[in-house]
Amino acid sequence: MTAAAPALVAPETGRHPILSVRDLVKEFPITSPGIIRRRVGTVHAVSGISFDLFPGETLGLVGESGCGKTTTSRAVLHLQPATSGQVFFEGRDVTKMSKNDLRRMRRNMQIVFQDPYASLNPRITVNEIIAEPLKIHGMWDDSGPKKVADLMRTVGLNPEHGNRFPHEFSGGQRQRIGIARALALRPKVLVLDEPVSALDVSIQAGVINLLEDLQDELGLAYLFVAHDLSVVRHIADRVAVMYLGKIVEVAPTTELFERPQHPYTQALISAIPIPDPRKERERERIILQGDVPSPANPPSGCRFRTRCPKFLTLSEVDSQKCVNEEPPLVNRGQGPQHVAACHYAEVLSVI
Repeated sequence: MTAAAPALVAPETGRHPILSVRDLVKEFPITSPGIIRRRVGTVHAVSGISFDLFPGETLGLVGESGCGKTTTSRAVLHLQPATSGQVFFEGRDVTKMSKNDLRRMRRNMQIVFQDPYASLNPRITVNEIIAEPLKIHGMWDDSGPKKVADLMRTVGLNPEHGNRFPHEFSGGQRQRIGIARALALRPKVLVLDEPVSALDVSIQAGVINLLEDLQDELGLAYLFVAHDLSVVRHIADRVAVMYLGKIVEVAPTTELFERPQHPYTQALISAIPIPDPRKERERERIILQGDVPSPANPPSGCRFRTRCPKFLTLSEVDSQKCVNEEPPLVNRGQGPQHVAACHYAEVLSVI
């Protein structure tokens, strides 16, 4: 058995991570049009990221659309094979597992997809949807129907509605069905790929509360992928911020929101509305200029420099460091659990 690498950011609990990602890279080829397709470029979707997830913890993975969050979640589960890098689950490298070992591993790692309308088979009943993973993994027996009914109760659905089809449920109910399906195998890790982004705000709260209750009851670890920082602030224990395929900051949730160090994190947090109208009018927002660069041709050095407000204030000598050197993700003096990838990182309160 291969031992996992040391934790990137180890909480003071002394626990070992249940999931460790090291130098994960996922690239997609760009091919020319026509009958004979030639590779003419590469999309650098995920570019060498590392993070840890601990038992019973929720790690939020946040960033703008297109930054590589969903690709990361799929590569972690080996739904999309990584180009390079390692993914350790309980000390074993997922990227090197045989098909049989990978199947057994997936009992312990499940995913809840973003779209509750597209992620459920419309041609089979809810009972069949929830029972499907049990049958695939050879865990279906005479107690199967009772397990399905119990799972529906666990996620707040009426077992009497199990013979209905997905189109007969609301969006929030469909997402609960997806959660029940993911829980059928009693996993240890749930990857939640923007599980509430397609739901109304009032429904979002119900699903988030359900996930928190399930975590307390079952001891689950969550990799929670999202772009809504308000949701992440409510549910996550730690947050990793992604930009253009790179993680730029990792910190405990409270510390990240109160003392963000990276200019990109500061801009994201400044965009969160404040419920106090007076404070909302008086606060100064950080407005990022320009568009996100293409992942097929990312900037040299610091990938955020083309939109970074701090970069514009640097001297020519200092700015060359941003242009030529990629900033490492390291402790910048705010404690061992808080790391940032910025040459000139400094704390800025934006709430």
